[in-house]
Parts: sequence; C-alpha cells; structure tokens
Amino acid sequence: MSTNHKNKFNDAMAAFVSQDYGTCINQLSEVLREDTTHKLAFVSRGAAFMRTGNHQTALEDFDRAIAIDPQYARAYHLRGLAREVQGDDQGALDDFNQAIDLAPDYGAAFHSRATLFTKLGQTERATEDIQMVTQLTQQNIESFANENNIWRSQHMHVESMMETEMNR
Repeated sequence: MSTNHKNKFNDAMAAFVSQDYGTCINQLSEVLREDTTHKLAFVSRGAAFMRTGNHQTALEDFDRAIAIDPQYARAYHLRGLAREVQGDDQGALDDFNQAIDLAPDYGAAFHSRATLFTKLGQTERATEDIQMVTQLTQQNIESFANENNIWRSQHMHVESMMETEMNR
C-alpha cells in the first residue's frame, strides 16, 4: 500500500474516532479501491456503516473481511453485532461463538454473547460468559501490573547503574 493510502487509512481512523463517519467511509473506500484485501479497512468501514445505521452494508464489509481472513475473530464479532441489530439472533450467536472459538481470550465477544443470552432468557449461560469476562479482565489487569513491575524494575536498575556511575 502506498504511503498516501496509509495516510488515508490513518486519517479515516481519526475521522472514526471523531465520529465523522461519512469522511471515514469515503477515505476507507479510497483505500479499498487500491487494496481490495485490506481486512482492517473492511472491518473499520463496516463499523462506520454500523454507526450510520447502514447495517446491511456493514454486514457485507464484515463478510469481505472474513473471506480475506477466515480466522479474523474481530470480523465475526462485529458481524454478530450487526446481525443482532437486524434481528438475526441465531446468526449473531453463531458469529459470537466463532469469534470466541478463534480467540478464547476475546472478552468483548464473551460480553456480546452474554448480552444476547440475557435477551434470549438464557441467564445461566449469560452468567457463565460474564464470569469469563470478569476473569479475562482480571488476567489483563494482572498482566498489565506484571509488565509495569518489570518496566519499573528495569527502570530502577538503570537508575541504580546511573547512581553508581555518578559516584565513581
């Protein structure tokens, strides 16, 4: 992909964050004209289409991303959200299940599935998924704390070395 299109993609993501979905969609469409296999551009454009209420076009973009990479858990999760909004609860459940199968630590997919189970009156299954979300969240917090401690230890080691160097 050319530098210009990389910049367009970055600009599109900035537009998405700013909730300027029309600009985001237009810029991602330009990126996709040059690179028809850019799965992240398809997923991102699909998400922008969802935000504008164009769920059918969003589904088409998620389908394209999955065709490019059948192992792309995020595309299944987002397609599941679009299907749920359109009233296809079984399709949504299938997609949430696939996202979780592909990425067993994907907390957002567990959360979406729990919400769907609650809507379907399957509170026991919803509770199991919420417990998994809680467990994954705790693991992420612990992982972050451990990484932060490693960084802090390394930082303190560097400070100690500098102090030793200064005292020479």
